[in-house]
Amino acid sequence: MFLLRFLLCLLIFVGALAATGALMLCLLLMLRFPPLLLVVGLACWILSRVLRRLFPDQRKPS
Repeated sequence: MFLLRFLLCLLIFVGALAATGALMLCLLLMLRFPPLLLVVGLACWILSRVLRRLFPDQRKPS
């Protein structure tokens, strides 16, 4: 049981490191190539507009 828990924690740690590395690589690429930063910002803006149209009731205070 201890070995299984250890392997699970190790897998979670390696996954967290890989996710952090991928995020840092994406940030580095966006800072290195400014058009990529523009494209990501535009994609986020379009996604927020689409989500507002799909779920309009989420923005109303209750």
